[in-house]
Amino acid sequence: MNEISIPYHLILPFIISFIILGIIFYYRKRMFKKGKRKWFSVCICIFLIFYILIVGSAIYLDISSELNLQKFDLNRDGFFSKNEITKEQKIAAIKVTSDIGRNFSFISGLFVSFIISLAIFFSGLFLKKIKVITSNA
Repeated sequence: MNEISIPYHLILPFIISFIILGIIFYYRKRMFKKGKRKWFSVCICIFLIFYILIVGSAIYLDISSELNLQKFDLNRDGFFSKNEITKEQKIAAIKVTSDIGRNFSFISGLFVSFIISLAIFFSGLFLKKIKVITSNA
């Protein structure tokens, strides 16, 4: 195990989301005007921020678990010999190879981020309606 494999299925959505978020912040004066569009823009930003956090944490966990496994490769040949295989090495190898949640976080992150941003969107519209009703009364 001489090098860490980069999880491209996690890095690409992370970079794309980060670029989109940067574009939104660059054009924020146009997007964050008053009205219904304001809450929509805010929710898009919240969606992207939560998605970046979810996928970014999966990237971190993937790389840190690979680094932890590399600690057990004493002669740095990329293979584990008999004297390198211990109980802790087996646990570290299982963490690297059998974590389906981390590998599919780019998909599950879409659902979680969407639900959170949708809840905030409807809460914002609800608060806006209450504000209009109280100001008219």
